[in-house]
Amino acid sequence: MASDDSQNAVYSADEALQRLIAGNQRFLAGQAHFPTVCKETLADLARGQRPYATILGCSDSRVPPELIFDANFGELFIVRVAGNVVSPEVMGSLQYAGAHLHTPLFLVLGHEGCGAVKAALESKLYDVQHRSRIQLLVDNILPGLPDLSDTAREEQLAVAVEANVRWSMRQLAESPEGNRAMEEDRAKLVGAVYEIASGRVRFLDRPQAS
Repeated sequence: MASDDSQNAVYSADEALQRLIAGNQRFLAGQAHFPTVCKETLADLARGQRPYATILGCSDSRVPPELIFDANFGELFIVRVAGNVVSPEVMGSLQYAGAHLHTPLFLVLGHEGCGAVKAALESKLYDVQHRSRIQLLVDNILPGLPDLSDTAREEQLAVAVEANVRWSMRQLAESPEGNRAMEEDRAKLVGAVYEIASGRVRFLDRPQAS
């Protein structure tokens, strides 16, 4: 494969989002290009990285962002942690992406059936306590979960997954760096949920077209 000129391209947030959407459409259609590299591509990447989007996603093995968005080496800066939770370490990684890599688009990517969100639901609804480190993740998710008393039991996890994506987005948007970047129109923040059974990425918030 020839060197990918996306490494040298500069994209707006809307263009970056369209690249993600188009990549997921190729993935759904069975037309994805499995990422491959040649020596020229590796040489370009060795000189530095210029990803067009930063993704905060879950560690779930069924949700590899590079594959579901049909992205190649060097195109996505990805931070993965169970439940796509926002911790100081995660914030540091995202701050690096904004300050040094200047990615115009930040995406929080949740997914159907998230085990970390399910564990948080168990704590919220049934007062279940988990192992100490897992409970740290759960405690990070709990503040973003809505009152689910009027939600049908079979729908609770889906509602909670989307709420958790929005909670992570809120934390990023309200951070000093995130707030300033969006106010100055240097970056945009969107959320999405990956549908494991279908492979489709359902976007919750999309920036308006320029």
